[in-house]
Amino acid sequence: MHPFPHTYRASVSATTTSDGSALASPGLSDMMVGAPAEFGGTGRDWSPETLLVGAIGSCFILGFRAIATASKLEWSRVDCEVEGQLDRDEKGMRFTAVTLRAHLSVPDDRNAQRAERILHKAEESCLITNSLSASVDFQPVIDITG
Repeated sequence: MHPFPHTYRASVSATTTSDGSALASPGLSDMMVGAPAEFGGTGRDWSPETLLVGAIGSCFILGFRAIATASKLEWSRVDCEVEGQLDRDEKGMRFTAVTLRAHLSVPDDRNAQRAERILHKAEESCLITNSLSASVDFQPVIDITG
């Protein structure tokens, strides 16, 4: 790991003739971003809103994988669904709540309690949700596949 602080860069470009904007970051593939349908956009591109909930899910999965590997947890699949609630409150328009549903498949029930602790640790260590003021409702599910 590189020493802290870490710096991340992105740039966005738009033209008057396009609906979306090109999001770029050094060394990564460009992607189109645009307003969601709820704000009058086409709904065909990733929006800042969907990028945020996607970042939460990605951060959770990456954290889980790292913690599970370090803990030598046997697992076969993890799925994460994230739903963000955008609303108006006394601070203005913002994400007020996030629901993070994680479904983990493990081969047997011997490690089910440990697996659940690791899921919670991954949720608690997510730097994206830790950077938000929205409340997070974490809903883990363990599935025994053996």
